[in-house]
Amino acid sequence: MENNSLDVIEKVYKQYIVVMVGSEQYGIDINYIDNIVRMAKITRVPKSQPYFAGIINLRGEIVPVMSVRKKMGLEEDNFTNASRIIILKIEEKGLLGIIVDQVKEVVNLSEDEVDKTSNKGKFINGVGKHGDELISLLELNAIIDDTI
Repeated sequence: MENNSLDVIEKVYKQYIVVMVGSEQYGIDINYIDNIVRMAKITRVPKSQPYFAGIINLRGEIVPVMSVRKKMGLEEDNFTNASRIIILKIEEKGLLGIIVDQVKEVVNLSEDEVDKTSNKGKFINGVGKHGDELISLLELNAIIDDTI
């Protein structure tokens, strides 16, 4: 009997960086990530949005940094040795840093491991199942949008 190779359907995987914000795990599409840096001195900017932490100097480039916690209505940031600033590449806006409590791992999720159906709020565009853990996938456009 001949094995028909058309029976094999190639799964498409996307890579996500899994980060902790508070006690929750969130996934960020790796295609948006430019860099991950340790906490740096954040210079406050007067009269800015409450979730806008300030700016950092990243190798001579000024990068705005925002608190994902404050943007999502969570408690104040609590910086630890595990805290990181994830530098995102946003098409029209350039670089933007977001503060996370911890960077855990990189995971590959196929489309059938991501539930996009139920209503999860404007900051989440799906929930990935990785082993027995659930990872909320961040909707970066809602997070970086200047309006709440």
